[in-house]
Amino acid sequence: TGTLQIEVASSIADADAREWDSLVTASSTAAPDCASGNPFLLHAFLRALEESGSATAETGWMPRHLLLRDIDDTLVGALPCYLKSHSQGEYVFDHGWADAFERAGGRYYPKLQCSVPFTPATGPRLLAAKGEKRETWRRALLDGLEQVGENLDISSAHITFMPRDEWELAGEAGYLLRTDQQFHWTNDGFSGFEDFLAGLSSRKRKNIRKEREAALAGNGIEIDWLSGDRLTEEVWDRFFEFYMDTGSRKWGRPYLTRPFYSMIGETMAERIVLMMARRDGRYIAGAINFVGDGTLFGRHWGCIEDHPFLHFEVCYYQAIEYA
Repeated sequence: TGTLQIEVASSIADADAREWDSLVTASSTAAPDCASGNPFLLHAFLRALEESGSATAETGWMPRHLLLRDIDDTLVGALPCYLKSHSQGEYVFDHGWADAFERAGGRYYPKLQCSVPFTPATGPRLLAAKGEKRETWRRALLDGLEQVGENLDISSAHITFMPRDEWELAGEAGYLLRTDQQFHWTNDGFSGFEDFLAGLSSRKRKNIRKEREAALAGNGIEIDWLSGDRLTEEVWDRFFEFYMDTGSRKWGRPYLTRPFYSMIGETMAERIVLMMARRDGRYIAGAINFVGDGTLFGRHWGCIEDHPFLHFEVCYYQAIEYA
């Protein structure tokens, strides 16, 4: 329109960090079904993905972020977006769509993907400032995405892991709606892990206690919770070793590079908790968690030694205990 302008940024660095993060805050508080304080949309997280070489044109994630500015050149809206040459790292499997599209004579890639790379966590995508024009700005982002797609001559644009209100808004704008399901653990007023166990059946309580005993004392393993200045480069070296081991066995090529961890360790250390398993004085397994405002986001894990029940202990029971 005459008062709004869409700019396509080829790097998150083209957006002012303070302005971007203010949009994230405004959008997170306005979405009641979002896990609170989603850290993955923060400028520092997205910048670490790009500048570490994890999400770049070379890896099939070419940044094409939409920046919405008003007549005063103020950033009033944004949409994290990437031009994709494949469908990996999205945790939404549209290979069937791609195959059908190409069998019909079309070219599915590149496509526009609006998401946080490698991150299947629900969070706002139509980032908009607070104010009476908020809905106008969010609709302008959807219109802008369509226009950018037409200009780039792509097959399709996708928005994934968005909150329900944005999902409904996209449906009103003519987007096809997709449904999914996730399972979240909620702290229902528990004062500690034993309080949580008390709400389970006797059989389940017994099984979990038995598993925890076997995973830790039974293997001579202790768990360290590491955050802030305890996230040293040596710790990241160990954790990256775990990450690479899991990635190599499960997916063939891990998505995140070693510099990524150094960058988030420098800029987001207080929002990270590593659960690290130690045996005989050295770390043998670990899981990374990101801390929101009242929400703990568990991400990936890895190990260099296999021990019964250790995966559940490090990834789930320790995270529940922390929460």
